[in-house]
Amino acid sequence: MTAPPIPPALRAVIDAYPPDTRAGVLALRALIFEVAAALPEAGPLDETLKWGQPAYRPRRPRTGTTLRAGPHRQAAFALFVHCQSRVIPDFATAFPGAERLDGHRAVLFDSPARIAPERLAPLIRHALTYHL
Repeated sequence: MTAPPIPPALRAVIDAYPPDTRAGVLALRALIFEVAAALPEAGPLDETLKWGQPAYRPRRPRTGTTLRAGPHRQAAFALFVHCQSRVIPDFATAFPGAERLDGHRAVLFDSPARIAPERLAPLIRHALTYHL
């Protein structure tokens, strides 16, 4: 499944990012929608802006936790999750030292080439089904 068209408000935000950040955010967006398509229990995703960044969350209540993709002060871009969830700690346990992390809140990237779908797909799946 390909990702749906980007809503205009989000497109304006993403287009304003520097090239590496924009490419990384778009790659993460595509991966989030790809993983979500294989999770019928999560249902459709809402795509909005949260804290000025593209955010993705299952539309069904009490299904998953929000994922965000956007710039980070210590990297070109990051995949953010709710910092009080177990998503990042569980990811760090499953893939120790594989990625740079910002505590319990984000996976950091300096280049879109650093996105490893085989490692990030389980993190995305966990976030989108966190409350199931």
